[in-house]
This record gives sequence, C-alpha cells and structure tokens, in this order.
Amino acid sequence: MKTKNPVVNQTQFDDGEFRKSSHTGTDRWACVSVARRPDVIAVRHTRDPSKTTLEFTHEEWGAFIKGVKDGEFNLT
Repeated sequence: MKTKNPVVNQTQFDDGEFRKSSHTGTDRWACVSVARRPDVIAVRHTRDPSKTTLEFTHEEWGAFIKGVKDGEFNLT
C-alpha cells in the first residue's frame, strides 16, 4: 500500500497524551511514543520529544502496524 508522506507537526499535543512503547528498554534508539486522537495518530522519539512529531491517519497507522506484524520491516 503506497501512502503519502506523513504530516509533520501540524497538531499541538500535550506530553501527557503520549504513551511510551512497551518495548522501550535500554536501547536508546528503540524509543517510540504514540498519541491517539479521533482524527490522527502522532509518533515521536520518547527520549527527545522536542524533535519532529509525525502524524498519520488511522488508516495509514493501521497499514503500518499490519506491516510490522507481517514481518515487512524485519531487517535480519
């Protein structure tokens, strides 16, 4: 499924809206926080929240999650 590039920083989010991934551990490069709203999913780096926040539609986010579960992004 081809999607457009994510929207960057169009919506203001409070820090309390973001939830850290349960897979975040000691690996400083694997830290993702996600905020869900009825119209958008926002993703940012947990340890550097001042950096870019990406926004996706629920359809785009669902396609990404499906790809992860299907092993589409496995690098090994």
